[in-house]
Amino acid sequence: MTTIHALATALGDAFLAGDGWRRADLVEQGGLVLGVRRRWLWPVADAVLVAYPRPPTDRPRELATFLSTLDPLRAAIAAARQHQRPIAIRTRPVTPTRTVRRPWHTPVIDTVGDLAAMLDLRIEHLDWYADRHAMNRRATPHRLHHYHYRWTDLGRLIEAPKSRLRALQRRLLTEVLGPIPVHPAAHGFVPGRSAHTFAAAHAAQPVVVRIDLLAFFTHIPATRVHGLFRTAGYPEAVAHTLTGLCTTRTPHAVLRRAPTDLPHRTARLTALRTGHLPQGAPTSPALANLCAYRLDRRLTGLADAFGIAYTRYADDLAFSGDLTTRRIDDLIAAVTGIARDEGFQVHTGKTRIRGSADRQLLAGLVVNHHPATPRDEYDRLRAILHNAARTGLAAQNRTGHPDFAQYLIGRVLWVGHYHPARAAKLATMLVHALAAP
Repeated sequence: MTTIHALATALGDAFLAGDGWRRADLVEQGGLVLGVRRRWLWPVADAVLVAYPRPPTDRPRELATFLSTLDPLRAAIAAARQHQRPIAIRTRPVTPTRTVRRPWHTPVIDTVGDLAAMLDLRIEHLDWYADRHAMNRRATPHRLHHYHYRWTDLGRLIEAPKSRLRALQRRLLTEVLGPIPVHPAAHGFVPGRSAHTFAAAHAAQPVVVRIDLLAFFTHIPATRVHGLFRTAGYPEAVAHTLTGLCTTRTPHAVLRRAPTDLPHRTARLTALRTGHLPQGAPTSPALANLCAYRLDRRLTGLADAFGIAYTRYADDLAFSGDLTTRRIDDLIAAVTGIARDEGFQVHTGKTRIRGSADRQLLAGLVVNHHPATPRDEYDRLRAILHNAARTGLAAQNRTGHPDFAQYLIGRVLWVGHYHPARAAKLATMLVHALAAP
């Protein structure tokens, strides 16, 4: 007996495969599928044209779901079952999906085949990397997993993609995600923005409030990522495959190794079991920013209502301005509620409130006057450079950094950023350190 789902799918594919999108065209296409123009095809066609004035060629699954809810179709199936006269599906015309709108300058990818060609993959290999059947979660041997897994001392699960998948994700980051704009309040992992731009908005403010989001990447589900790709205009099948390439479900064996003292253990493990952004994938930071767009928009509106500033760096939310104790409590309560509405959870143990008499620290930068690294960090770097000039770089590389010289160059640039006097002093010391035997 033909099910309502099978009939709705066949009719939806047939409607989209036709040359026209008028009542008579849909009825004709439906008649080809059934071998005869059933009387109930006319009200079905009318309902489809009301719901979809234009052919939803990027949404065949959505169209099939809509058809399955229509009373004429459900009544036809019920009557066929009652009289033991099954509705036969004689042909299955299918039209390829296509991109019908592009709100941003993203590449056109009409079908899964087009995506495979863009990534230089065969269809079966694309399906393997996208893991659309969740085999990665059920597989036991590590060689069948797409990720390397490591629990850190801080209770974070690092899910680093293996080399081939990482290369595919980097291409998607550049070609697909790159053209999509992020909210102005987002500063982490955004070209042209940094921890310094994140902190600069809160310099020399009477009060700085920092709020942390718990397990930021893990709390962004695959469904939200799929919704982002659909918003970008990609057809359902393409969006589904792109989602599979950028999200994962953590294998059972890895979850069993989770620390027993993991904060909010049950909630975090539940999120890891389902599709989520892996912390360690090159696409995750960009997708997290894009999926948090509505969160940023709402928190920006909240900050405007309080007359204060707001920025976000990954999972760190920063607010600053003239705030009394009562207003701080109201702000934190409102932020907590908005975060919960958007699918995130505030890590209450990491909320920090600092007045101008305290050290106001954001993303490792003190913002009491202007963004700068703490004095003790500057002093430690000076000591390392001083000793390296006397004893050599190797003697000071106590953490076994693989490229200690480049590490020191990066630290000098970081500590000296927006601080000319420090930068000049450290640059001179760095030259002596690098020249030491």
